[in-house]
Amino acid sequence: MNKIYNPTKETWQSILKRPTANFNDIEETVKGIFKEVQTKGDSAVTKYTSLFDGITIGNIEVSENEIKEAINLVSDDLKNAIQLAKSNIEKFHAAQKTAKVFVETTEGVQCWQEKRPIQKIGLYIPGGTAPLFSTVLMLAVPAQIAGCQEVVLCSPPDKSGKINPAILYTANLCGVTKILKVGGIQAIAAMTFGTVTIPKVYKIFGPGNQFVTVAKQLATQFGVAIDMPAGPSELLIVADDTAVPAFIASDLLSQAEHGTDSQVILVSTSKELIDKVEEEVQKQLEVLPRKAIAEKAIANSKLIFVENDKIALELIDEYGPEHFIISTKDEDFYVRNIGNAGSVFIGNYTPESAGDYVSGTNHTLPTNGYAKNYSGVNLDSFLKAMTFQKISEIGIQNIGKTIEIMAEAEGLQAHKNAVTLRLKDLKI
Repeated sequence: MNKIYNPTKETWQSILKRPTANFNDIEETVKGIFKEVQTKGDSAVTKYTSLFDGITIGNIEVSENEIKEAINLVSDDLKNAIQLAKSNIEKFHAAQKTAKVFVETTEGVQCWQEKRPIQKIGLYIPGGTAPLFSTVLMLAVPAQIAGCQEVVLCSPPDKSGKINPAILYTANLCGVTKILKVGGIQAIAAMTFGTVTIPKVYKIFGPGNQFVTVAKQLATQFGVAIDMPAGPSELLIVADDTAVPAFIASDLLSQAEHGTDSQVILVSTSKELIDKVEEEVQKQLEVLPRKAIAEKAIANSKLIFVENDKIALELIDEYGPEHFIISTKDEDFYVRNIGNAGSVFIGNYTPESAGDYVSGTNHTLPTNGYAKNYSGVNLDSFLKAMTFQKISEIGIQNIGKTIEIMAEAEGLQAHKNAVTLRLKDLKI
């Protein structure tokens, strides 16, 4: 890992740069596949599944028999774990429900806001080196609570043309209405335009590699919303002498093993802790099954020493981490003052992996600095806030003259007339 001591503010931007590819290099590829899926539908999806996943699939949609077979392949221990995680995620997201907001702004002028579900949503679940069935929970559970009518799930097939059984089990458990064996750019394109087999959706959720991230951003140009431009996973830990080096190292590695383009950073006010963590990382890395992946991610990562908590906080806010672990004596300082982070984990016994699986919070979070202006996925991500108003005869009399004056000042005579006619009808 790269050790950096007391970096000046002028160097922060370069030090904190993410190890991501230039999106310009990817965009043309994505645009080409989008155009082909838009015009050729399922045949283009099949073509690119064969090209990228190495398998030609006759029937893209997962059948009832395949779901039943998958359920039987999942162990009871894993089923129980998934059900516990589902229960906690349900509790946390159900608690986010809000009541109708009703206000009479002026006598006779009633305004209210109600939330309604987004009717058609698409979930993208990565397969690849780590089939993320936990992400199914994080997306399908709040969709179910919100009351979304159609929940379409796309996930890339393996070399035998199947989706991981745990993904299918979880999707079925959480009420997903249609499951498709398709991944990558072609999956996002298919949910954007719709094909004979794959429905068009109104909003797409889910993490993915840089190709999927660019594809989701391109989807917004065709009237489809996305949760956020989530890319490679990242973690920043702030720690001092009260932290346990082995714990810190394990957390850094838990994110590093996601992918070679993941980034993990330790910011500390203790040089001694930095040295101990570096030793622990190397020790724990040796026994990891995904050592080759984690090793490459660690090469992109940083161990940064700063003089005090105030400087540390400023640097962390500049980075805006997806995951932020606080392991310091004065944890309240960071909890009170952090402004930019996707999800925060507090104390020596709160590993980031708890949020990935079972604590109840959502693990679909903004990366690449988007924590400065995006929220992580939550119940409201699956809802629209609709406003309503009802104006009585008294109400239009109370605000009518104001509308007329403002409309005339803007030069919008028809706006004024819409009120004037009503006031005349009331003989005002």
